[in-house]
Amino acid sequence: MAETQTPEWLKAHQEANASSAGQRGWQPGQSGNPRGRPVGSRNKKKVIADEFAKDGSAVARVVMDAALAGDMQAANLVLQRLSPPLRARAEKVTFELTPDAPLTTQAQQIMTAVAEGSIDPETGQLLINCITAFAGLKQVDELEARLIALEEKQA
Repeated sequence: MAETQTPEWLKAHQEANASSAGQRGWQPGQSGNPRGRPVGSRNKKKVIADEFAKDGSAVARVVMDAALAGDMQAANLVLQRLSPPLRARAEKVTFELTPDAPLTTQAQQIMTAVAEGSIDPETGQLLINCITAFAGLKQVDELEARLIALEEKQA
């Protein structure tokens, strides 16, 4: 496997970014905002969490009692918190797909499966989107291999 080297343009960019912290006058471990939040001040989320820890069970009990008494908004709140939301789950599908065939042929096989009713249109679209993404990755790999070959030729 060929060893990848960092291109000159990227090296220059990395060096510029590495030295920019020094140009700003920051030292390692020093904050970029010396007038930031004062020491000892409390984060708003922490304050809310502390308050909820004190009275949270009482609030939950009030909401639960209201839900049991027939308050539909309270019941909705309780149900949303107790049960996770339902997630769409695709069924297993089986159809003819030749993995070694060109990607356009594979997409055609998916379209045929949709037309025959073997798979639903949403699943077909998802599979074709996957093929499209794979094609893009394949192009990147091919371009990288071509660049490496060109760089080796020039060296």
